[in-house]
Amino acid sequence: MTDNTARQLDHDLPDLESYWMPFTGNRYFKEHPRLISRAEGMYCYTTEGQKLLDAVAGLWCCNAGHCNPKIVEAIKTQAETLDYSMAFQLGHPKAFELANRLTDMAPERIDYAFFVNSGSEAVDTALKMALAYHRTRGEAARTRFIGREKGYHGVGFGGISVGGISPNRKMFGAMLPGVDHLPHTHSIAHNAYSRGLPQWGAHLADELENIVALHDASTIAAVIVEPIAGSAGVILPPEGYLKRLREICDKHGILLIFDEVICGFGRTGDSFGAARFGVTPDLMTLAKGLTSGTVPMGAVLASKDIYDTFMTGPDGVIEFFHGYTYSGHPLAAAAGCATLDVYQGEGLFERARSMEGRFEDALHSLKGEPNVIDVRNFGLIGAVELEGIEGQPTARAMSIFRDCFDNGVIIRTTGDTLAFSPPLIISDAEIDTVIETVRTALRAQ
Repeated sequence: MTDNTARQLDHDLPDLESYWMPFTGNRYFKEHPRLISRAEGMYCYTTEGQKLLDAVAGLWCCNAGHCNPKIVEAIKTQAETLDYSMAFQLGHPKAFELANRLTDMAPERIDYAFFVNSGSEAVDTALKMALAYHRTRGEAARTRFIGREKGYHGVGFGGISVGGISPNRKMFGAMLPGVDHLPHTHSIAHNAYSRGLPQWGAHLADELENIVALHDASTIAAVIVEPIAGSAGVILPPEGYLKRLREICDKHGILLIFDEVICGFGRTGDSFGAARFGVTPDLMTLAKGLTSGTVPMGAVLASKDIYDTFMTGPDGVIEFFHGYTYSGHPLAAAAGCATLDVYQGEGLFERARSMEGRFEDALHSLKGEPNVIDVRNFGLIGAVELEGIEGQPTARAMSIFRDCFDNGVIIRTTGDTLAFSPPLIISDAEIDTVIETVRTALRAQ
């Protein structure tokens, strides 16, 4: 038994050694563990009883807050009724109910839902749909994907291939062939301290024309972007940028995929980023807020044209050779339906829209604090970018994270940016608590 293990057991904590934690400095964590034992509403509680205000909705996902009783009850009831049903050649009612409700929420022309278990699986599924769609239409040469620098699309090989965050890519070899990337739209020089969508940068969408000229449109299957890039540090689309991408894709017969895993379910003050920005993609990837983080679930929403293209050949044949053991899992589907009930019954999308001005003002009050070089926001998503410590990238932001945690607030860091995505139930007083805790941590550096 190691000294570390003995120390944990002395404090009635589990042995931490065997769990290889994701996206975590494992050695540091196991010397300085932070364990959450329960949660309710806006708050999480550690094994030692510390109360923490959750300013990131778990991981951009608990949009209705933690342990909403209506969602919890739906999961319990489903577990007692039908724990699992095979997704291949069989179905269960909740999956169909959820599909109908999601497509009713989606923009016009988005009429079908394919269920998966995470955002990463949703992205890989959407990429496969795009390839198979073009092949079925007789354009099998369309195999190339266009992602974007600083884009995050999960951690499957498809997702990291079209994604543009270097640490997520550099250790894993060549990845998918035939992928190119648009430039990102983040520019402190032009857009620092923008409130809402920045005015500069719509012209960057025209770089897609240059990529088309390089590769020829006949080789390009799809473009995939996040309406708002979250994991890269909340990078906002300039005014008109997404509409221009849609126009170029239409011009060249290229599918447009919106990764809405973070932007969906009220985060932008509407059902989806597509709805808020008035741009309809061909495919949408969903997860996170779909079940308010309670049960893992993702989905791909597809246009009627894409679905109908597959529905050929003799009846009874499998049209799309893809799926997962847990696609449309009964507990996840029940959680999804109950989550939509909560969003709609409590008016949470509208509430998020009404809170965004208050949230914006609070975030921008941090302008001028030590080492702050930018603040940006949209809906209930925000970021505070910091001047990094020379030779120690990410260290300043991580120090702020730890300081905030110790003082009762959970925030998110990405690089040297602090990110915020609170549950849609956050109050004015809780916004103030988050901002003042961050302000105190900044001044203590």
